[in-house]
Amino acid sequence: MSIWSRFTRFIKSVFGGAISALEDPKLILEQNIRELNDQVPKMNENIATVKANVMMLQKEVKKYEKELADVTAKIKAGIQAGRDDIAERYAMRLEGVQENLASTKEQLKYASAAYDKALQVKKAFMREKERKIAEAKDALRAHERAKWQAKVADTLESFEVTGIDQTHDEMISRLQEQTARSEARMEIALDSVDSETLKIEEDAQQIRASELVKQFKLEMGVGDTSGSKEEPQLDVPEKESETGGKTIGRERTQ
Repeated sequence: MSIWSRFTRFIKSVFGGAISALEDPKLILEQNIRELNDQVPKMNENIATVKANVMMLQKEVKKYEKELADVTAKIKAGIQAGRDDIAERYAMRLEGVQENLASTKEQLKYASAAYDKALQVKKAFMREKERKIAEAKDALRAHERAKWQAKVADTLESFEVTGIDQTHDEMISRLQEQTARSEARMEIALDSVDSETLKIEEDAQQIRASELVKQFKLEMGVGDTSGSKEEPQLDVPEKESETGGKTIGRERTQ
């Protein structure tokens, strides 16, 4: 290996890695898409130039064909008029027109073939361009999804790194413990109350109230009290009437 080859290899080894590190695939793909799209107007311009050449040659062919017909008619007219000298002059001119017509038709043939080829090249280019752009866009979308997934992964990993997982579980455990303790205190408080005694007292109060209402009905002569064998006495203060007797609650109407 020569010294120059070894030096070139050294330069590539030093700067090749640095260049690769600086290259951003995302930016390069985006630039490639722009360049592919920019080539379309240039290609259209070149095709238009080829098409213009074809149209120009077509016009020349028509011109030479018209001139050929005109010169041929003049030669025939000179012969019919007995003017061979005129016919000979136009015959010399006819030869030049025929040569120009043949040459122009040959040029038109190649120009038309070039135009057809240019259209085929453009069609193939457009098809390849669309494929490359679609492929690049798919890669860019996949890259964006990968970046988002990487962020999610970093967030999930940071839970444990920053202690979020530990504190989260610990705080939930504490709340559950406090809730259980409060529920236990409520159960103990309910168990300490003599609920049976409270129920008996409530029933006794209800009976007392019912007996008082019956007593009032008895005094007022309201309702059916015939079924009662013995009405309980109403515990209300007694007062003397004007005749010396005692009445309960209020004086009876004489």
